[in-house]
Amino acid sequence: MSTDVHTVARVGFGTGTNELYDRVRPSYPRDAVRYIKKIPETTAPLNIVEIGAGTGLFTRAFLAIDDDETRLASLKAIEPSAGMREVFEQKTAHDLVTIADGTFDNVPSVENGWADLIIIAQAFHWCPDFGKACTEFARILKPGGAVAFIWNLEDRGHAGWVAQLRDRIERHEQDTPQFRLGLWRQAFATQSYLENFKAPEEKEWAYHLDASERIATERALSKSYIAVLPPDEKTKVAQDVKAIIAKGDGRVWINESEGLFEYPYKTLVMVSRKK
Repeated sequence: MSTDVHTVARVGFGTGTNELYDRVRPSYPRDAVRYIKKIPETTAPLNIVEIGAGTGLFTRAFLAIDDDETRLASLKAIEPSAGMREVFEQKTAHDLVTIADGTFDNVPSVENGWADLIIIAQAFHWCPDFGKACTEFARILKPGGAVAFIWNLEDRGHAGWVAQLRDRIERHEQDTPQFRLGLWRQAFATQSYLENFKAPEEKEWAYHLDASERIATERALSKSYIAVLPPDEKTKVAQDVKAIIAKGDGRVWINESEGLFEYPYKTLVMVSRKK
């Protein structure tokens, strides 16, 4: 099996960090999840592979939307972090769902041509070799199958405090391949992608989530590149984030007496259909 998992991802999402990640990271907008469920061009129950499934945040959002049009035959979750797999198994028990070790370019538990749909939520920017990953996607997909990539990201253009928060935490990224940098788009120009997939389709949703100072601060601390910092530096990040929120440039209150305010987000979905 490939062991090419970025060091910051391996440590920042390692054992001991996963409970916080699962508790404070946002789920996914229902409209985006419904959109993904309707990608396969078949009415038969779906075989789905979710690579980089983490603690099961997207998996649970997917399972929570029950409709007659899209039925599940089996969902095979793939996750290289043992700590995340442990939390996944605790939080995502379902008769049709399993989880196994694997990476973007090596999914040995899935046979050739098995999947109607591959889903990668909040993870593909960590891929170390886009060409190898696209080859593996093509191997496990059925003819006419598809890959759906989905990401959430704070909408820094919507409020001053969000931009300030992002500026504060981004200084610790350590040149990691974060989603916001768009390096993952290189996948769509690899030889393997061009040989096996059609041009990607792109759709975006803008919305806001309810948040408090605690949620926003802990969410910042759950970032992989913050989780790997020494304790004193993490404490300073938390203090600075709380100060930014207290200042509240552009903040929109939901319930000021309860300390609840809008946390603006965007969700991006990219769809790649197999030729």
